[in-house]
Formats: sequence, C-alpha cells, structure tokens
Amino acid sequence: MRARPFSSQSFPDSAISGRRDEPETASSTEQDQSSTGQFCHLAKRKITGQVTALQFKGAHIIVFPEDGIHGFNFTRTSIYPFLDLMPSPRLVSWNPCLEPFRFNDTEVLQRLSCMAIKGKMFLVANLGTKQPCLGSDPGCPQDGRYQFNTNVAFSDNGTLVGRYRKHNLYFEEAFDSPADVDLTTFDTPFAGKFGMFTCFDILFFDPAVRLLRDFEVKHIAYPTAWMNQLPLLAAIEIQKAFATAFGVTVLAANIHHPTLGMTGSGIHTPLKSFWYHNMDDPEGHLIIARVATNPQGLVGTENTTSEMDPSHRKFLKVLSGDPYCEKDAQEVRCDEAAKWNLNAPPTFHSEMMYDNFTLVPVWGKEGHLQVCSNSLCCHLLFERPALSKELYALGVFDGLHTVHGTYYVQACALVKCGGAGFETCGQEISEAEGLFDFHLWGNFSTLYVFPLFLTSGMTLDTPDQLGWESDHYFLRKRGLSSGLVTAALYGRLYERN
Repeated sequence: MRARPFSSQSFPDSAISGRRDEPETASSTEQDQSSTGQFCHLAKRKITGQVTALQFKGAHIIVFPEDGIHGFNFTRTSIYPFLDLMPSPRLVSWNPCLEPFRFNDTEVLQRLSCMAIKGKMFLVANLGTKQPCLGSDPGCPQDGRYQFNTNVAFSDNGTLVGRYRKHNLYFEEAFDSPADVDLTTFDTPFAGKFGMFTCFDILFFDPAVRLLRDFEVKHIAYPTAWMNQLPLLAAIEIQKAFATAFGVTVLAANIHHPTLGMTGSGIHTPLKSFWYHNMDDPEGHLIIARVATNPQGLVGTENTTSEMDPSHRKFLKVLSGDPYCEKDAQEVRCDEAAKWNLNAPPTFHSEMMYDNFTLVPVWGKEGHLQVCSNSLCCHLLFERPALSKELYALGVFDGLHTVHGTYYVQACALVKCGGAGFETCGQEISEAEGLFDFHLWGNFSTLYVFPLFLTSGMTLDTPDQLGWESDHYFLRKRGLSSGLVTAALYGRLYERN
C-alpha cells in the first residue's frame, strides 16, 4: 500500500524576514500591531497558496517550518503580542475553525484549522504559544506566563489533534522549555501514527529517540529552522541520517533563509530522499513526494557472509585481524594486515564542528587507515578509481561537544579538506571531485549511530550497507555518482550529556 503525496514546505525569506524581526525593536503597541497585520497578510497568503496547490495533487499532509509564522530574534516581551493561547488536545477536543469563540487569543490556530479544512489534508505548523501560571508554581516565570515554541497538528476536518512544545531550545530567550517532555503522536487514516518534534530536538534522546522507542511511529513531522554546519551537520544531512538510522520517514520543513545559512528541506525515507537546498535563490520550494506508508529500511544490515563482494570479504578479514588472501589464476596471494597500514601517514589535529578532531590524511589509491581517540578507534578501508589533487582525511572525536549546545559525541568522519594543508581539514566545503569505494567503521560505545553521507553540490547519497559487525558499526559504499564531501558515523552517547 502506498500513500498519496506528503509535502514539506520551506518558506522563502521574503515571507519570514523583516516582517517578524521588526517587533524586536518596536516599543509601542501600535507598531507591533502594524507589523502583525503586515506579516499575517503575507504568511496567510503564502500558506493558503501552498495548501491550495497541494489540494489538487491529492496530498494527505503538509508540514510547515519552524519560525515560519512568527520569525526570529524576539525577546520574551516583544514576542508576546504574537502568542496564541494553547489548550491541550489531550484534555480538550476542539476544532478552532468551527468553534472560533471557544478560546480567546487563538487567531493563528483558527486560521490554520480552516486551511486544513479547505485543503482537505492534515496540516502541521509551528507557532508561539502562551500559558498563564501562578506564583505558587515554582517554575512560573516572573512575568506570570510560560511561552513555548509549539508545533500543532490538525486533521483534515480542522480538529486539533497534536501539540508539541519544543524541549531542547537553541538560544531562544523568548521561550521556555516545558517541565515535562511532550511525547506527541497523532493518528492518520492514510499512514498510521506520526510523531513530531522540532529542530535541535533531533540531536537528543528526549523526545526524538524515546518517541520512536516507546511508540509505533513510522513517520516524523519535523519543523525546523536549521543553520547548516558542514561537514557533519548540514540540514538535509542530519535529516536523512535520522531517517536511515531509525527506519522512518522524516518530513522536514526547514525555513529558507540563505543569508542566515538556513536552507535544506526534504522528505526522507531510509532508502530515498526528495530534498531542496539552494544557497543562491531567495525563493523557497514546495516539496511533494509519494512515499510508502510503511518505510523500508536498508537491506543487508545483518551479519551475512554469503554472496558478498570481494571488498566486503576484505573488510571482514581486516576486522578479524586475519590476513586477507586472494586467489588468481596462478597463485594465492595474502596481504598481511600490516601491508594495509604500510608507511602509516602522520596523525594531526584540526578543528571540526568546534571540536578537536584527531586525523590522518588519506593518501594513495588504496589502503587501510586507523585513528583513535579515547575509547573510539575509526577505520577506513578504501580504493580509489582515480586520484585527485584534493586532500582527504579520516578523523575521530570522542568527547563532550560544548559549543552551541552540550552533548557527548563519538564520530568517525571521512572528509574532504578545504585546501592542501592539514589545518584546512574540517572546514566547510560543499564541492568535491574525489571518488571512493570504501568501508568506514568504528567500535562505538553507543547503539545510536547516525550515517552522514554527502557528495558534491549538497547531494545526498545512500550507503550500500550499514550495521553492526563484531561490535563495530560500519558503513560501506561503492560507485559514488559525484565527489565525496563527507562520509561519517555520528554516534550520540545521550547518557553522558
């Protein structure tokens, strides 16, 4: 059974910049109201236009980006005029479009509900919400209210069916993190159960991993306002990695604001992605895709030794520490493991993603490299169809990431460097020519390992195989269609955050 199209929408910056940034500096109520009116006209026109376009394509669900309604750069005070009151769908059954006067200060919710009805589709959007609190509540802010970065989901009849309040805030002083983590799901007649979370949440156990572990969720609605950070955390890169690692569909709607480095939306399954990434065009793009209601994971992740190609047999031999032997027409030749590390290249250090990686250069047409940090050792077994003048390196990091968030990472990364010098390894680049057939693996201390795979021109690729072998997690790929930018295994040790 296959679903009708899903959709992920990334707004152009003309719909989200300025119009909602202005209230940060506006001091009077009159100015705030003027900005609100101007924005609401633009946002309503844009959202309505996309919903109408999808209605004629038979789409079941549309997802809009984080900050697509209220914008950026608010204080707690300046964002207040734009916040809706938000009843809990678990406690109240409510259709804002058909019951507009049931709750005050719900104009945005009413309009979204009516759009879902008009489009005859489920709709997920992100907005700011408020919740009054009492001084007897020990967590109640001094201004007497909670303010949340909130995702909402509406059914195709306009009923509010899901609310998620962002838990892992990313420098968002206008918002509070809820005391309890929302584990939000909603049921659909076309694809079963959906879950949802927001942006930075994707890197943390709560709610992202717990949602998939404890509920039968096959699809994720994911509004985000993600600043790309190459080589390991570009928006489409982590979206695809999450879908692949957990075997789910991710409907990722990223804000489209190239001047802030925010671009990259996609509909990702474990095996295929439909995405949009454009740093030059200020216009966003509506992504429409037809995907399976039950996403299929990568084939061949089990421990199997039959019908394997020679490169995988070689990988298993290297992993076991045995010499690798090949038989040709005249003799049997064995390459001892030491030969694969003959004239081992020098180890060096370079900053990648604000972390101090230990790296070795990738020289020659083939080889086996190893580089270690703390308890993690990363390995690369590679062959190159042709050499290029570019410098590549294999890097390892095993430690606490402390810039723009604090969380524990174990990473093995094969990356193209920014230039010919070792100090350029880890720089942000998006174009490459180097082709590799390779196995990349490491002895990770966590079960949660995300395969990051990016080729030239911000193009996503899919591994041929990945999984566990002898307590090592590996990724293998043959026949790249374009130059390799990044192939990495990004492990998260949530318990060490």
